[in-house]
Amino acid sequence: MTHALEIRDLSVRYASKGLALDNVSLSIPKSGVVALLGANGAGKTTLIRAISGLLPLHGGQIVQGSIQMDGQSVMGVPAHTLVRRGLGQVPEGRLVFKQLSVEENLKVGAAVLPRATERERLDGVYALFPRLLERRRQAAGWLSGGEQQMLALGRALITQPRLLLVDELSLGLAPLIVSAIYKQLDLVGKTLGASILVVEQNARLALNFAAIAYVLERGRVTLSGPANEVAQSAVVQESYLGARRKEREA
Repeated sequence: MTHALEIRDLSVRYASKGLALDNVSLSIPKSGVVALLGANGAGKTTLIRAISGLLPLHGGQIVQGSIQMDGQSVMGVPAHTLVRRGLGQVPEGRLVFKQLSVEENLKVGAAVLPRATERERLDGVYALFPRLLERRRQAAGWLSGGEQQMLALGRALITQPRLLLVDELSLGLAPLIVSAIYKQLDLVGKTLGASILVVEQNARLALNFAAIAYVLERGRVTLSGPANEVAQSAVVQESYLGARRKEREA
């Protein structure tokens, strides 16, 4: 079976440092939703960089393994080419262009599309996030954190990607805002049939959203399987869901 994304035995090293990823394997079924959990420094960002073609910009190097999208190798493929092939990314920290307007930010995301489709794709994003339509002429730097996250997600979705990487979507946002954005993300997955990899600090949220989960510790996958089973494991209960801490406090 061809997966939307298949990573096999991937090891990554940064200059003058040890391995950041060590023999990592991970797969995302077509139209599947996968959560990647791990503490700071576990290697989550490195994995995202390796998938998205941005690893060389950060001094990283793949020393072994393979990465395939839709059954085709993407090793060494530039980031802009991956976007054309159907990869979308919502980076950690949102990274909107603060001096540009909302619509100009979205047009940056649409730069790889034929010009004739731009208006239709913009309207599609505005339908998902009406707040962005209201703010379309406003500088992105003046948006709230939640609105900036909507913009970062809209910028990634404007190409209608087949594979979407979402990095720390809930970071710094109020729970109600996070819930609203995840509802739209769920709608996108079901409407477009997009496969989604969610890297999320909120383990409970990620495990409820995804069908499959992986736990990354010190550059290695230590646990994987159906998200509901991973959620019940002792390690995840204690380290990510705080179960034993709550018992001690009680």
